[in-house]
Amino acid sequence: MPEKDKKKNIDENRSEAEACDESQEQKSLEQQLEEMKQKTDEYMARWQRAQADFVNYKRRTEQERQEFIAFANATLLKDILPVVDDLERALENVPEDIQDHEWVKGIRLIERNLKTCLEKSGVKQILALGMEFDPNYHEALQQVEGPEGMVVSEFQKGYLLNDKLLRPARVMVGKGEEESKEENDNGKSSRY
Repeated sequence: MPEKDKKKNIDENRSEAEACDESQEQKSLEQQLEEMKQKTDEYMARWQRAQADFVNYKRRTEQERQEFIAFANATLLKDILPVVDDLERALENVPEDIQDHEWVKGIRLIERNLKTCLEKSGVKQILALGMEFDPNYHEALQQVEGPEGMVVSEFQKGYLLNDKLLRPARVMVGKGEEESKEENDNGKSSRY
């Protein structure tokens, strides 16, 4: 083989080898690029999850902070309620002859101001008298004659703090109407 042909053959082989190397290098680069895309997608997904977790954390801590603020004074407010009860009882029992005395009027004003402060703090009275007994809001102390399951008397007022129970109302609950005296006298009952 002449020298020219050999050289040409070598150049062709070299070109083919270079083309093959370039092709392999391109495949390797494409593979690396695909791996990098997968990694970036994975990193992006992780970042999005971390960001969502952070947003949830912020929302949860803000909610906890709001609840803490709303109920931070619950113990203090609960301790004030017996004072309100005593003040109401005292004012209900003021003798008729001093009802219009300035001192009594001043005490009534203090009572109104105290109740207004409680309302501003989120304290609301639970309506009990004449209502159906609800164990979530009422504490039954006694059953008496009266409409069955209805609150017939209230020993102590109950209160809610921001719609959560602060103190249940202590009540008497009706157990149904009294059986007729005649049946009791005969020792018989209409119920079997």
